[in-house]
Amino acid sequence: MDFELSEEHAALRATVEDFARKEVAPVIGDYYERCEFPYEIVAKMGEMGLFGLPIPEEYGGMGGDYFALCLALEELARVDSSVAITLEAGVSLGEMPIYRFGTEEQKQQWLPDLAAGRKLGAFGLTEPGGGSDAGATRTTARLEDGDWVINGSKAFITNSGTDITALVTVTAVTGEHDGRKEISAIIVPSGTAGFTVSEKYSKVGWSASDTHELFFDDCRVPEANLVGERGRGYAQFLSILDEGRIAIAALSVGLAQGCVDESIRYAREREAFGQAIGRYQAIQFKIADMEVRAHTARLAYYAAAAKMLRGEPFKKEAAIAKLVASNAAMDNARDATQIFGGYGFMNEYPVARFYRDAKILEIGEGTSEVQRMLIARQLGVA
Repeated sequence: MDFELSEEHAALRATVEDFARKEVAPVIGDYYERCEFPYEIVAKMGEMGLFGLPIPEEYGGMGGDYFALCLALEELARVDSSVAITLEAGVSLGEMPIYRFGTEEQKQQWLPDLAAGRKLGAFGLTEPGGGSDAGATRTTARLEDGDWVINGSKAFITNSGTDITALVTVTAVTGEHDGRKEISAIIVPSGTAGFTVSEKYSKVGWSASDTHELFFDDCRVPEANLVGERGRGYAQFLSILDEGRIAIAALSVGLAQGCVDESIRYAREREAFGQAIGRYQAIQFKIADMEVRAHTARLAYYAAAAKMLRGEPFKKEAAIAKLVASNAAMDNARDATQIFGGYGFMNEYPVARFYRDAKILEIGEGTSEVQRMLIARQLGVA
């Protein structure tokens, strides 16, 4: 078993690391404090081809693989998670439903701009009363004169209200069979009559990313905007979430490793009682534990990505990776803040931003409890 990166993957990782350190790190703190979306950074990421990493060249992408996306997410999140989640949601949630399940016409229409980062796509699954129970979808869509007429709302939707958002793919109840909801996926272009994007949320973290609640009031889109098979929308989105959990695990590893990076630097510079605090065993052990968590979580997402790329079942491995990595991010953020002491409570230091960003990783794209449920099911316990 060889965990060494290929030459192409290593080059990509180094390129994104350099970009994150030189282009993102110096400015992202100001965006974060203003709760402002970093359009300039996103544009540069688009020019680098990051939004097209796993998309074939025929649709304007880079022709790489999903693991390449994960490597990019890890390096970005070592510096900032708002930028990383913008990329993760744009690709994993915005592009992949269309790439995996869309018609050739849909792919040709939407993917080139999305893969180039000129436009962003969003993924409308979660509803205000649904949360983890995504199957309890209440948003409806009925066919009328060749159009889908959509009514309902979606909550916590990333990339849904930027100036460059092109579409949101939503799940909606399109019928009922044998007492069970028929849930389908439908593309709703931005600006469609009856589609309203609410004011952005005031969030604990990810303050430089874009998140909104969405409302649909007799919103009409063409019947051809159906993504994949009618009635298969829920199953399609679950498979998208399996992939996305690997991506979120990679992002979580980046945050966890960023906490290690900052703590090592601070431990070397900060003096207390006549010497650098890194000379004290209490600090050494804390940083060692942080590195162990980041390293272990990285191996978990590498393993899940490897199974995915081989075409093998990877649901359990994705859930394990997401659970382990999000726990590592939260634990490392807490320990890094403790190492920094009072300065760790000041927003001018990256670890304060990391602390604010870490908690959502245990919630988004499936809570830690959902991951445990999925693992148990895969083991045949439930």
